[in-house]
Amino acid sequence: MASGFQLWAHPWWVNLLLLAPVLSFLGWRRGGLGLSRRQLFYLAVFGVSFGFVEAAVVVYLRAGLALAGSQAALQPPALPANYQQAVSSLALFPRRLLAIEICREAATIIMLVSVALLAAAKARERWACFLGAFAAWDLTYYAALRVMLGWPSSLRDLDVLFLIPVPWVSQVWFPVLVSALALAAIALSTRATRSATLKQALPADLSQAAPKGNPTLAAQMWDAGKELVISRRRSR
Repeated sequence: MASGFQLWAHPWWVNLLLLAPVLSFLGWRRGGLGLSRRQLFYLAVFGVSFGFVEAAVVVYLRAGLALAGSQAALQPPALPANYQQAVSSLALFPRRLLAIEICREAATIIMLVSVALLAAAKARERWACFLGAFAAWDLTYYAALRVMLGWPSSLRDLDVLFLIPVPWVSQVWFPVLVSALALAAIALSTRATRSATLKQALPADLSQAAPKGNPTLAAQMWDAGKELVISRRRSR
């Protein structure tokens, strides 16, 4: 059973993550994002693939650690009710495995940062690529676990998000919301950039689009209309 709705993540500073996509969008809105659809597509493919790999690792770890065997390990996990229970449950893991898990989390962030550095040349686009890949990875991770383990059963299920530098604990709705906001900020910023680029490519006056000395189609139609009106008046 899912616990009641909890508004805050723990520790308190984890809640500041909600500001990351909002502040990023405010910064991108003025200058836009120079990311093509192809770049965004490949980032999404990477994030989704990486998220599935991450979820599969969790399934393998549960199967390897469960004392009752792999069949019991593939059942939905027992859920902690609060932050203290979530942190206490980490004490059940061997210290060596916890150290390996911390190194794996650090390697995950390094991989996402590396992809962002390769995908774009400027800092603002690289930050957007990192957020986009992270969001796609995070959302796919929860979706894949839902399919393979039946967890999370609800967005109110408690989860340990990271262990660096201390355990980050929140209900599942929190990372899902942060990831969704990040994707929305990127989508809106790139769409606004394409619209601004299109407007800049089109001349403000159609007469500017034609070479000097040659009338535009609109001018030709205007002159033809005036001649038609004059000829009808004369025929009367």
